[in-house]
Amino acid sequence: MATAPKEAENAIGLEEIHTERQEPPKGQKTFTVQEAVETIGFGRFHIALFLIMGSTGVAEAMEIMLIAVVSPLIRCEWQLQDWQVALVTTMVFFGYMVFSIVLGFLADRYGRWKILLLSFLWAAYFSLLTSFAPSYIWFVFLRAMVGGGVSGHAQGLIIKTEFLPTKYRGYMLPLSQVFWLAGSLLIIGLASVVNPTIGWRWLIRIASIPSILLILVFKFIPESARYNVSTGNMAAALATLQMIAKMNGAAMPEGVLKEPVKGRRGRFKDLIHPKYLRTTLQIWIIWLGIAFAYYGVILASAELLERDLVCGSAAPPVQDPGDDSEESRSPCHCRLFGPAAYQTMIISTVGEIALNPLNILGINFLGRRLSLCITMGCTALFFLLLNICTSSAGVTGFLFMLRALVSANFNTIYIYTAEVYPTTMRALGMGTRGVLCGLCQMQICKMQICKNLFPELSLLVLMSASFVGALCLFSSMCAVCAISALTLPIETKGVALQQAK
Repeated sequence: MATAPKEAENAIGLEEIHTERQEPPKGQKTFTVQEAVETIGFGRFHIALFLIMGSTGVAEAMEIMLIAVVSPLIRCEWQLQDWQVALVTTMVFFGYMVFSIVLGFLADRYGRWKILLLSFLWAAYFSLLTSFAPSYIWFVFLRAMVGGGVSGHAQGLIIKTEFLPTKYRGYMLPLSQVFWLAGSLLIIGLASVVNPTIGWRWLIRIASIPSILLILVFKFIPESARYNVSTGNMAAALATLQMIAKMNGAAMPEGVLKEPVKGRRGRFKDLIHPKYLRTTLQIWIIWLGIAFAYYGVILASAELLERDLVCGSAAPPVQDPGDDSEESRSPCHCRLFGPAAYQTMIISTVGEIALNPLNILGINFLGRRLSLCITMGCTALFFLLLNICTSSAGVTGFLFMLRALVSANFNTIYIYTAEVYPTTMRALGMGTRGVLCGLCQMQICKMQICKNLFPELSLLVLMSASFVGALCLFSSMCAVCAISALTLPIETKGVALQQAK
């Protein structure tokens, strides 16, 4: 017999291995991908997987947060009004929304690894082009393309989910949030240094470097063995599992790899099949509610700061001492970020992982449903607590906790969505959440546009007219999501991933 081909250690090679499926002789032992993953266990391969696929969160956070730190500069360079600045972010999330479901569909049809690589190439290419944008219109178009590419980064989470043993998913997947934090802090830190010196165009070019570096190391991560099995490519799946076992220093299960079912892949109608209809509808409600709550926190923060609502105080807003210098104001009367503004952004971002340890404990010991129900219920409570007359520090503490809770909500529903659907439609299921999040993420941008163009039609009228009413609305939505989470028909804690519907 010839020795095993070198392609067994290369992701591209693994995807090209195809052999005719043969039924094992009667009496011969067989095993599934799930059994192999559990037998091989956790080891060096999974650490490398966590570092490489987790780092996709760094690139995603940098691209998403980029608009926040360059908006003051493009406002001044192209003499933009508020609604024009808001339109940039709107189009970023429009691209994210449209491409999310498309790339999810393609990932179920053609592979997670290929779509992840394509999305990184796409996002990095258009991000670099953005740094050369000659006009505002080109900038908007190119950032919309970047948003489309970034939407495919979710395939990194799916690849991790499909390779991790059951008992490790609840620990390793939530830790991925650390990479998002790292990316957010990195772009804020870079902006504080690069923007005042060599400008926003160089900031965008530097921010593209992590994506390019990740593209170079993708070859060390193979295509999902579960996906290969779903296509009938048993040889590629087996080669991948053997490579993982060798890297981890573990033994493969005895027998022949065999999966009893091979289902059709990437079909939207499977998401609304009677078996998953209730789960899908409730997941959609939760995704909408969590995204709604996230931007509720943003709106509440902006309204509190703008109106100085601390026990009805009419004191003038405190000026940012870092913005008083001549350098911090542009010739076109735009207010640029000073040191204090960047510091505030950093504190707010760090708040998003404040509850991460508790979130991990809840996910693993209470289960996904109960943990999500508790954090959504607490989110509803803290929205109501914003009505309490308290000090500025108290309001800041409430907002800090809201950011932490909303982040924990996102963390849990991400994991649950990746676990609850079978391999044949897992990427598409994750893709639909991108559409729902994109819709909500666009709302705050459209609110800002309406506020400037059509004030009487703006959804911010509710926040301005009745702050209590707006907070009650956000709280009610979170309460609905808490009930929806508790009544989800499937608990995925400690449950093996399904291969087919």
